[in-house]
Amino acid sequence: MKMNGHAVQPAQTLRRDPDGFLNRSVKDLFSLDGRTVVITGGARGIGLAFAFAVAESGGHVAVLDVSEEPHPHFNELPKRVPKQKFKTYKTDVTKYELLQKSIDQVVGDFGRIDGLVTAAGICPDQPFLERKPESVARCFDINVLGTYYAAQLVAEQMNRQEPTEHVPRGGSIVFMASVAAYVASKGQNTSDYCASKGAVVSLCKALGVELAPAGIRVNSISPGYTMTDMTLDLCDRMPHLGHIMTMEPPMRRMADRTDLKGLVVYLLSDASAYQTSEDTLVTGGIHAGRLL
Repeated sequence: MKMNGHAVQPAQTLRRDPDGFLNRSVKDLFSLDGRTVVITGGARGIGLAFAFAVAESGGHVAVLDVSEEPHPHFNELPKRVPKQKFKTYKTDVTKYELLQKSIDQVVGDFGRIDGLVTAAGICPDQPFLERKPESVARCFDINVLGTYYAAQLVAEQMNRQEPTEHVPRGGSIVFMASVAAYVASKGQNTSDYCASKGAVVSLCKALGVELAPAGIRVNSISPGYTMTDMTLDLCDRMPHLGHIMTMEPPMRRMADRTDLKGLVVYLLSDASAYQTSEDTLVTGGIHAGRLL
């Protein structure tokens, strides 16, 4: 409800249900059955792995991406989980009106949106003193404003749709941040990327608080070095980065995208129903210290 133009949380009474944990199994808590999740940047990379994670947990997947065609692996989804619905939408997260039309199309096709994962992003690597304003602005447009716009449009939809028997009021939003929000990357010059991911972490904390009265949770994931086609191509072109990414984390390896699948399902599902405004680091320990 609103008071003097401001959202006010309605008065709450103490729920006396100390035995509630007996009524829902862990399998039930992690289920995404009947839910539709939008994934920006889901045509490839980490976002594609998230599409598989959502589908494998029972959810429908709407991928928003600037690419003309998704990675061929995307076409495996209907074969593996034929009961779920999948669709890709060519769009641009930096163009608000175009993105709004894409979100409207998703609602028209799926009926509702219950989760959002913002995996669209770029990581320029160039010395700070050589960075040009246009290139810096593009990094912030995609990584920060693209995240902001997608979250705003999806939250508006979540706020106006009714809960169902299996889907609670509101929804869950998961931002892709990075360990680069906390520490610089050795061997790389990613000043604007680091700053943009710091902004994403801060946005997560602010929106988690602001949107809580609407039942919308907002969390973020900050991975460390993660193996994707793009990362492997980078390591092939610059072998010293492959050594850094493998040897610096205390666990002595890069993350596999599999290492992130369970976490994104947790954050999208009822298993994390009391978690919001939280950034989770998945770095093999590199955020705490680096091995020589």
